[in-house]
Amino acid sequence: SLLCEAGLEAESLRASSFPLPCPMLGPDVRTPSTIQIMQPDDTNIASNVHGGTILKMIKEAGAIISTWQCNSQNGERCVATLAQVECTNFLSSMCIGEVAHASEEITSTSKHLVEVQVNVLSENILTGAKNLTSKSTLWYVPLWLKNVDKVLEVPPVVYSRQEQEEEGWKRYEAQKLEHMETKWRNRDIVQPVLNPEPNTVSYSQSSLIHLVGLSDCTLHGFVHGGVTMKLMDEVAGIVTARHCKTNIVTIRKGFVITISGRMTFMSNKSMEIEVLVDADPVVDSSQKRNRVAGAFFTYLLLSQEGRSLPVPQLVPETEDEKKCFEEGKGQYLQMKAKRQVHAEPQP
Repeated sequence: SLLCEAGLEAESLRASSFPLPCPMLGPDVRTPSTIQIMQPDDTNIASNVHGGTILKMIKEAGAIISTWQCNSQNGERCVATLAQVECTNFLSSMCIGEVAHASEEITSTSKHLVEVQVNVLSENILTGAKNLTSKSTLWYVPLWLKNVDKVLEVPPVVYSRQEQEEEGWKRYEAQKLEHMETKWRNRDIVQPVLNPEPNTVSYSQSSLIHLVGLSDCTLHGFVHGGVTMKLMDEVAGIVTARHCKTNIVTIRKGFVITISGRMTFMSNKSMEIEVLVDADPVVDSSQKRNRVAGAFFTYLLLSQEGRSLPVPQLVPETEDEKKCFEEGKGQYLQMKAKRQVHAEPQP
């Protein structure tokens, strides 16, 4: 099955926003960077650029290069839509007035999926200094423009080395296996609790309700995946701020989307936030409430000097909260082991 079953719901993108298709010669070929200057509206309460703004930029950059690749051969015209965000790491902050450069490349393809890696650099246009802000790996699927329910095949890329194709296939199989092992938990929407105790899950859990309008949607009337990702990031940030009490770093128009977040696990210096997105039809009574997306966000608590601080301990109360905590602990230990393996010097 396609990875989009567990990732963000594949949404139709505005085809007219993409340049004419150009042929992809292989995974080493990059398109020109997407460039955007950061404005005051792009910042959070800590005066840094909102993480959701960067997520939206990453998603759109990946969609452009994937759409180019999927239309690189004669045949049915399609648009690449986001299926899953495999991993996004925020490495440094970005400030107002800096220029964000998103560079993207295709690193692997399968029959119906395109793997894209996107790096975002921040540039101080006065000094010329550049910093790597974030790195992401995303998967896209090509949807037929005449019928967005139909998934088309991806034209294969031409690899410069045989090892690149083998490495890409291994990543695809590993991601597919991980998806099967961690099938999305079909939890209920977060409900408010009266007078919760500090440091409990109920104390910091949050919800955001947003009516999807025209500015949120593509030409085909589906919400942009980047819009949903930004809203999810906002809810995760609210959960973190409530817990730490300090500053922290496919849906059709007319639907009401509810984004719910709660803290599920924490280590000494990091916090895991689970965010769920549900869509409710306002007018069409034939459609039902639908779970359209879900994600886990990891946050760190930093001092004003940018140093990592210890996090207040989380107190799971219910059986479900305790189960989530243990599941999060298992995921945390697995990711920690992976980072240690990658950090070891290669022979």
